[in-house]
Amino acid sequence: MHIVFFSHYYAPEVNAPASRTSEHCRAWVKAGHDVTVVTCAPNHPAGQIYPGYRNRLYQTEMIDGVYVVRLWTFLAPNKGVVRRTFNYLSYLVAATMAVPFLKKADVFVSTSPQFFCGLAGLPARLLRRAPWVLEIRDIWPESIVTVGAMRKGIATRLLEGVEAFAYRQADRIVCVADSYVAHIGPKCGDASKISVIKNGVDLNLFRADSDGVAAKKGLGLEGRFVAAYVGTHGMAHGLETILDAAALLKSDRRIAFLLVGDGAERERLEQMRRERGLDNVVIAGQRPKSEMPAIWAATDVSLIVLRRNELFKKVLPSKMFEAMAMRKPIVLGVEGEARQLLEAANAGIAMQPENSPELAAAVVKLVGDPVLAAQYGASGEVHVRGHFDRIDLAARYLTLLAEAAHTKRRLDVIEATAATGTPQL
Repeated sequence: MHIVFFSHYYAPEVNAPASRTSEHCRAWVKAGHDVTVVTCAPNHPAGQIYPGYRNRLYQTEMIDGVYVVRLWTFLAPNKGVVRRTFNYLSYLVAATMAVPFLKKADVFVSTSPQFFCGLAGLPARLLRRAPWVLEIRDIWPESIVTVGAMRKGIATRLLEGVEAFAYRQADRIVCVADSYVAHIGPKCGDASKISVIKNGVDLNLFRADSDGVAAKKGLGLEGRFVAAYVGTHGMAHGLETILDAAALLKSDRRIAFLLVGDGAERERLEQMRRERGLDNVVIAGQRPKSEMPAIWAATDVSLIVLRRNELFKKVLPSKMFEAMAMRKPIVLGVEGEARQLLEAANAGIAMQPENSPELAAAVVKLVGDPVLAAQYGASGEVHVRGHFDRIDLAARYLTLLAEAAHTKRRLDVIEATAATGTPQL
C-alpha cells in the first residue's frame, strides 16, 4: 500500500505533530508499506530554515525509509496572524500543485492543524480518486479564537463552514482525543467514520533508565530538584503560571524551574524572568529531538499546563506520554480528559489551571516526599506502556488506512460494474 501523508511539520522538526507523523510513518515503512510525506522545508518555530536545507520549489529526501517531498512555502515564525496565514495558505497551494507529480496513492492522509494543511487532502482526493483520511489534532478555528489570535466574526464563521465541509468530504476522520468526537460528529454527517487514535510515545527512544546527571550539569542545575516544562511556549499554555510559582519558591534553593522549547511567548517569558530576577528559572530554548531523552532524564517533575478554558478540557497534551514513559511524576494544570488520564494512570498531582500557588505547593510536596514522586513515576510508566506505545497505535492506524483503501477499491468495482454491465475483477 502507498500512503501519502500531508503534514505541515516533519522531522527534523521536534514539535508534537512532527513527532506523531514521523513516528507513525516510520512504523508503516517497517511494516512493508511505501510512505510519502509532503511537507515544508524544516523551519519551525522561528521561521528560519534548518542548516543543510533550502526553501526550494520541490526537493526530496529519504528519512528512515520515508520518501519526503519538501515544497516551497512562505516562511513565517510561529507568532502573529497575517504572516502565518500566508504560510499556511502557501502550503495548501503548493501541496495541491504537487499532487499530479506524486506516485499513485492508495490512501491520502492530511493532518490539522494547521487548518489549511488538513484541507490538502481534499484536492488530492478529487484529482487522484483515492480515499482521504483527515486527522484532527486540534479543533480549528475554535482554538485560535480561544487563545485570542482571532476574534469571532465573518472570517471565523467562514472557517467553521469550511471545517464542516471538510468533515463531510473526508472518507474517514481520525482524532486524538475521545472528547473531540462530540464536536466533530454532528458536523460530519456520519459519526461512524470517526476513529480515535490518541497520541503516544516512542518507548525505544524515551527510556526511564536514561542518565540525566550530565544534562543537569550542562544546564547548571546540578544537585537541584528540577520542575520542567517541555514543549511549545504558546499563547494557549499560560506559562507565566510557572514563573509565578517560581517567584513564590525563589528562596527555596532546592528547587529550580526549567523551560525547554520555543514559541510565540518565549521572548515575553524571558523578559519576565529578567525583570523579576528569577535566578531559579532556566529557559533553555529549542533542543533537537536527540537531546530530549536527556532533558527528560534531568527532570524531576513534569509541569504540564494550559489556560483555564472549556475548549482545553478536550485536550490531551502529548508531553504527558513522554513524561510517563520517562517515569516522571506530573503536575497537571489541565482539566477534562487530560485530568482523567492522569488519575487513571495515578501519575501525578492535578491542580487548577493558572493557579500558581497550587503549582508551587505540588512541587514542594514532591520534593519533600520522594517516595510518592517515585510511585507516581512508576505508575505512569506502567500505564503508558500498556496503552500508549506508539508502535501499537501506528498498527491500529495502519489497519484503518487499509480499510479505507479497500472500501474505496470495492466501491470503484461496484461503480464500474454498474456502468459497463460486466463484472470487474
